Amino acid sequence: MKKLFLLAFAIYGTLCVNSQEYTPTPENLAARQQFRDNRYGMFIHWGISSMLGDGEWVMNNRNIKVEDYKRMLRAFSPVDFDASKWVSAAKNAGMKYIVFVSRHHDGFSNWDTKQSEWKITNTPYGKDVLKMLADECRRQGIKLGLYYSTLDWSRNDYPYETGRTGKGTGRTQKSDYASYLKFMKNQLTELLTNYGEIMSIWFDGHWDQTNPEGDADRSSRIDWKYDEIYGLIHRLQPKCMIGNNHHLSPINGEDFQMFERDLPGENKSGLSFQKASELPLETCETINGSWGYNITDRKYKTAEQTVQLLVGAAGRDANLLLNIGPMPSGEVQPEFRDTLATAGKWVKQFGESVYGTRKGPITPQTWGVTTQKEKRVYIHLFRMPSENQLILPGIWKISSVKQMGNNVSVKFKQQKDSVSISLEGVQLSGPDTVIEIILK
Repeated sequence: MKKLFLLAFAIYGTLCVNSQEYTPTPENLAARQQFRDNRYGMFIHWGISSMLGDGEWVMNNRNIKVEDYKRMLRAFSPVDFDASKWVSAAKNAGMKYIVFVSRHHDGFSNWDTKQSEWKITNTPYGKDVLKMLADECRRQGIKLGLYYSTLDWSRNDYPYETGRTGKGTGRTQKSDYASYLKFMKNQLTELLTNYGEIMSIWFDGHWDQTNPEGDADRSSRIDWKYDEIYGLIHRLQPKCMIGNNHHLSPINGEDFQMFERDLPGENKSGLSFQKASELPLETCETINGSWGYNITDRKYKTAEQTVQLLVGAAGRDANLLLNIGPMPSGEVQPEFRDTLATAGKWVKQFGESVYGTRKGPITPQTWGVTTQKEKRVYIHLFRMPSENQLILPGIWKISSVKQMGNNVSVKFKQQKDSVSISLEGVQLSGPDTVIEIILK
């Protein structure tokens, strides 16, 4: 009877803990605001999968067996990896943070983990690239976040039987989620204790244990025990923000919400069924069509598309996390470098209309978006609106209206419940023409 009572008490206690609402620390709340102010970051998908030049999903897409895939370990030698060049490319582009793939779905760890032999320090290269990257980010004043896959195509203890992917990897041993959970917690502990301050943990893989997208029932097939995972992270680094690319509404314990290949409120990719929450928002997108290095992918975004994507995100109160997939050698291909550098020139000149802003008084339109910061409202024109004027509803007390870049005054007329801004004489220039309204 006593054992039954203790068991019931334990279950009740667990339920109570799980049902508690997460209360972020003051440091975490401050980090969220800084995150929103930063607005622009670099995503880096890179690892042993880069060797095959067919994206980071190559192991799954080609049904490569674990024993065959792991033969690449003795061949991976990214001799051109240079953390200073990676971080400098981000900084010169105007980016304020980097999110680096510490471990993707193939389970390969890009750091000197003690939890697995399937890691970069066991390659001929032998160096801990994460340590070098973390050190360089600190030197150049760039925040560092880490992508971490909850899904694993190589480990036997991952519940692959109920998973939607990784079916062709040749695993037959019965899985053990308790063992896999312990493994993940040990790895996360390493990441959050050995590499300095980590801005965020960017989880991905939840959807592997759900019914297909679009189904009415998209609940998890396993209990991921996020209360334990998230609780561990917040204990180790209370400032560290947690996000999860589950394509659902935020789960208790998460600090920001991401949208994959979509701006908040859009669902062009067919992945973004969720609505934007009150948490800080982030859109992740690629410079070409791939996340990891793809040798045949030449669908490069132009600098104009990149700027408009960044500004479009800011106009929806979201960050842009723009991805690069370096080559297996560790070098960032010139097409990516050129786009980042060219877009970076615009950001350097007009960044004040993006950094530290929130969405403006007008919802996104076909002509562009608006952003706002204290007593400044920025109108971002991607194309000229009809009738060459804008009507802004509401009561405004305007000091001046000018075109950024040339400081030319723009005519406006204050009315009873709106203000009319004339765009006669305004010449659209570059990817985004910015009109600055200074309020009294």
